[in-house]
Amino acid sequence: MDLPCVAWQKHVEQKWSRLTPDEKKCFSSLLDIDEVFDFGLSQIIQEDVDFLSGISKDYPVQKDLERAARCRKEGNSRFKARDYTAAVLHYSQGVCLASLSSEQLSLCYANRSAALFHLHRYRECLEDIDRALNHGYPSHLKHKLQDRRAQCLNHFPNGTEGLNTAKQGAGHHAEGVCSRTNSTKPNPKSPNSQQQNGSAPVSCLSPGLSVCFSPEKGRHLVATKGIAAGEVILEDRAYSCVLIPGMGGGRREETEEAGRVFGTEVRHCHQCLGETVSPVPCEGCSYARYCSEGCRRGAWEWHHRWECPIGAELSTAGVMSQLALRVALKAGVKEVLKAREPIRDADNDSKLIREKISSKNSSSKPITENMRPKKKNSGSSDVTSTEPEVNDPSAYYHGDSYLSVYHLLPHLNGHAPSLRFLCSVTIATLYLRLRQAGPPPVSWERGGASESRKCSNQSQAPEEGEAWAPELSLLGSVALRHMLQLRCNAQAVSLLRDTGDFTAVQSTQEVRIATAIFPTLSILNHSCCPNTSLNFRTSHLVSSQTDQGSADELVSTEPVATGPEACSAPVSVSAGVAVSIRASRDICPGQEVLHCYGPHSSRMVLCERRRLLQEQYHFLCICQACGLEQGDGPDAHLHCGKCKGPVKQCSVDGAGWCVCVRSSCGHRVSRSELDLRLQEVRVQLEQAVDLLETDRPDQSVRLLQRAVSQAGVFLKETHSLQGQLADAMARAYSTMGEWRGAASQLEHSVLAIRSQYGEDSIELGRQLFKLAQLHFNGGFPGPALSVISRARRLLSLHCGPHCPEVQELQAMEDCLQGVM
Repeated sequence: MDLPCVAWQKHVEQKWSRLTPDEKKCFSSLLDIDEVFDFGLSQIIQEDVDFLSGISKDYPVQKDLERAARCRKEGNSRFKARDYTAAVLHYSQGVCLASLSSEQLSLCYANRSAALFHLHRYRECLEDIDRALNHGYPSHLKHKLQDRRAQCLNHFPNGTEGLNTAKQGAGHHAEGVCSRTNSTKPNPKSPNSQQQNGSAPVSCLSPGLSVCFSPEKGRHLVATKGIAAGEVILEDRAYSCVLIPGMGGGRREETEEAGRVFGTEVRHCHQCLGETVSPVPCEGCSYARYCSEGCRRGAWEWHHRWECPIGAELSTAGVMSQLALRVALKAGVKEVLKAREPIRDADNDSKLIREKISSKNSSSKPITENMRPKKKNSGSSDVTSTEPEVNDPSAYYHGDSYLSVYHLLPHLNGHAPSLRFLCSVTIATLYLRLRQAGPPPVSWERGGASESRKCSNQSQAPEEGEAWAPELSLLGSVALRHMLQLRCNAQAVSLLRDTGDFTAVQSTQEVRIATAIFPTLSILNHSCCPNTSLNFRTSHLVSSQTDQGSADELVSTEPVATGPEACSAPVSVSAGVAVSIRASRDICPGQEVLHCYGPHSSRMVLCERRRLLQEQYHFLCICQACGLEQGDGPDAHLHCGKCKGPVKQCSVDGAGWCVCVRSSCGHRVSRSELDLRLQEVRVQLEQAVDLLETDRPDQSVRLLQRAVSQAGVFLKETHSLQGQLADAMARAYSTMGEWRGAASQLEHSVLAIRSQYGEDSIELGRQLFKLAQLHFNGGFPGPALSVISRARRLLSLHCGPHCPEVQELQAMEDCLQGVM
């Protein structure tokens, strides 16, 4: 939920409608974000804050012993059914719902340890045993835990010594956010990888890249030398991120008592986004959970100690509001004031972009002293309509510091006035709610906010307590700036997740798990057919002992608390999620490095892509893919239902038609009728998948055969729906052990994938990986080896040579070559 919930949006719409025409005109004319925030703040009364808290009851985050007991009961039921994975999820819910001093917490930990033992997660099992004992596990049951501990230690080569080695390895190894991808880590010896001012490591740019500026494109990356396909050209660390609640994508048996799929907020660490089977809960709320004590303490120090009391309101306000506030909390007043100061040439943290790339393919120019406004004719998330002066922050590259985040353009004029009002009122209400919840954040108690607000001659918010100085409304203003920025600069963090129980043919789907802000990735401009691929990963898991040699950790020496009580010991703080950007094809010197903002030419038609890009990013896309796409040519994936010839879509009397281009035929069918037939086939596909997931593959095959017959009347084999039907058929055949039939169907699916996404696409690589699995499991070494080499090339190109799929392909190849 990026925007606030519907109830809050309607509430704000009513406030907007009650404004007088003069007030709307005044608000719409505001060009300063501080003034926009102050206007929103002036419209808030206590009833608005109460209304937000009232509707937030639909998003409960408080501890609840009754719900914890129900979760443990459901976990016990799944445990008895030997569904240990689902049992762990239910026990984890109970752990998070149980209060710190309750016996229920120790019981949930103990029961989860039993389920983890059966999943062969012995290290996690031992950790839960310790937690159960430390939280008051009943004395008369402790012998069960001691017996389980002894059984776990038997699985380590050297007993407790082997366990300590395993713990140390786990403490400094990163789990990739994308379970199917991995990437090369930044070189810790690189000057761009050093820690700076307590922030994440500076983004690591390839030596073959230069940050350039042009009035049409804003800041952007250009290759200064040839870059080979598959080469890592940029490593960037998210300044901050927020999990998207309710994004499941898990298996159907993994359900809560209400029947919904467990979402990402249950499966992933709320600090580093790493997937975890035994989360550590926040001690104050039931929502936040972490993969380790280090991540929990790091999140508490950066932002969660202030988010925790208003967690329900933040969920109601949406992901963008929460991320915007989180960025402001993490930055603190010192970094904010530094960012608001004019850029000086002597500033060592920023670099004026003066490089001029000598190439006919580049329009980048050096920044000069005298520049005149120039109307832009294309754009991206980092484009302005006038060329900046030398001291304009948009003419500088700030690395991965907070300066890079702060100076991303908010596009204030690009947002509709009603949307600006929604953002302003939402952030203002959260700001007031934060004031009511407790004292101001420590990072904002440094006395600098007042100077900035005095210079702006802004109205002061009414003081509600001695701790919250009126000038601290700067916190709300900065959060509003970030919320407006995120509309154009937020990055979706995705992973591939298994969706079924099919061991022969992998069934996955891409799931968006989080929204993040990346300082350097935001510089990249958009293309509907980009020349880069993105892979996400988490930072190292951390422990209480700081690894001074790791560039993936932050060290805090300030007092940190994980709950009501403070801890003065230094802790190691996880830096969160990072992204590796690889060249997906060869990039020549002078070419711009481009990345897709979402609308891709292989998934969306030209008019739809341009509409979405214009609405959200405020530019008309004129990339190469858009220029080459022909909207009035024959549809490449449809054929005539009568003669199988090519068809062309056209409009007659306001109605859409698909007409055969052969003059000897001329057969036509209305677009509405064709859409109806497509929908019927899609329904049959969904029903067939349901039959597969309920262990009725024979019935699924018969239904799929009918669907394929109907689809073949008007769809070519290259149509995406034909590919989905063939993929489902392959899964059904493999479930029945009919390997040749499954491989034949998957070949048809590969044909459709290649036609839709391209010969060098990651989608084709994943499909070939599935085909290699089929040939291997079916005992066909020749075809398997042929497919393995093709799949490995594509997966290495997009995900790197060390990703799990490539390693599995290598293992299959070694096995096959050993028996041939």
